Amino acid sequence: MGNSRVARDYYGILGVGTDAGPDEIKRAYRRLARELHPDVNPDAAAQERFREVSAAYEVLSDPEKRRVVDLGGDPLDNGRGATAGDPFGGFGFGDIMDAFFGTGTGGRSRGPRSRRQAGADALIRMRLTLEECATGVTRDLAVDTAVVCPECTGSGAAPGSHLVTCDICGGRGEVQSVQRSFLGQVVTSRPCPNCRGFGEVIPDPCRQCGGDGRVRSRRTVAVPIPPGVADGMRVRLAGQGEVGPGGGAAGDLYVEVEEVPHDVFTRDGADLHCTVSLPMTAAALGTTLALPTLEGTEELKIEQGTQSGTVRTLRGKGMPRLRSTGRVDGRGDLMVHVDVVVPTKLDARQVELLRQLAALRGEEQPGAGGRNGHGLFSRLRDSFGR
Repeated sequence: MGNSRVARDYYGILGVGTDAGPDEIKRAYRRLARELHPDVNPDAAAQERFREVSAAYEVLSDPEKRRVVDLGGDPLDNGRGATAGDPFGGFGFGDIMDAFFGTGTGGRSRGPRSRRQAGADALIRMRLTLEECATGVTRDLAVDTAVVCPECTGSGAAPGSHLVTCDICGGRGEVQSVQRSFLGQVVTSRPCPNCRGFGEVIPDPCRQCGGDGRVRSRRTVAVPIPPGVADGMRVRLAGQGEVGPGGGAAGDLYVEVEEVPHDVFTRDGADLHCTVSLPMTAAALGTTLALPTLEGTEELKIEQGTQSGTVRTLRGKGMPRLRSTGRVDGRGDLMVHVDVVVPTKLDARQVELLRQLAALRGEEQPGAGGRNGHGLFSRLRDSFGR
């Protein structure tokens, strides 16, 4: 024979109709709580009734749980509800521990929680050029975060008013309920639904922040970016993030670097790479190039006979190396990749001159062999025969 439960009539427990609004539900709960609270009425039946009333208010004051009730369900019945054979029905392990080791009858209360809560961290991205990443920069950034409400200075109460002690929990921030079991009376505590565990209520909330103690505001923050930062790195500004509820301490602001691709250089950590295109004649004869770097112009000597794919390294001409401590420790290198460009369009005079050069070098037919019988294919054969 399967177990079947009838959903509790939470509206009936509070004595309100199914169309009752939040204010009417709250008034009904407060009226019953004053009458049935264990500090006022120690009768066991009243305490049981108070537990039911508190549970009903918890459900009907939560829109999602109330929707479950209106659909015919019971949001507090998760398969572990109270039954005749379960003396601990409706209690979790934490409730049982509280009942025996601290929040039972005569036990010590945990007390109200503070309205001042720590704020969250904030993240914002900053686009930087390669040059700015190399030298470092300080930039003013517009930041939109929560700040302390200037009207109530974080208290949440309208000017001229103040917070008052909750008349349901008496300022303790929690309410207790008692249930009988074979071990005797088991007392459990839960945050007071009237003051949400703060122990105080705001009878006249601040008009500007609605009682939250903070408002959103745009402000300007100077962000110092150290030399050597790279794409994806974050700079932390302590205490510049979101102010917490009740004017609590602000979190941190993280600025994430987004490095803009460079027209000439590509980056590999602290090293830089670039490609230089050389005419065939310059690669054969050698030349000197004026090469732009992050620190100015550098002379780069190209030796005679430089081949395509050659890499020339300029030591210390790359990016600063940024250590985890934020200090710069030396610089990377600049790798120059040489790309020899073979002409695709030649006039008659240029063709004749190249033919003469090929004849002088014995390269009219490079595939058939060259000087001393070592042509292109013979070199390939030798390399595979080793």
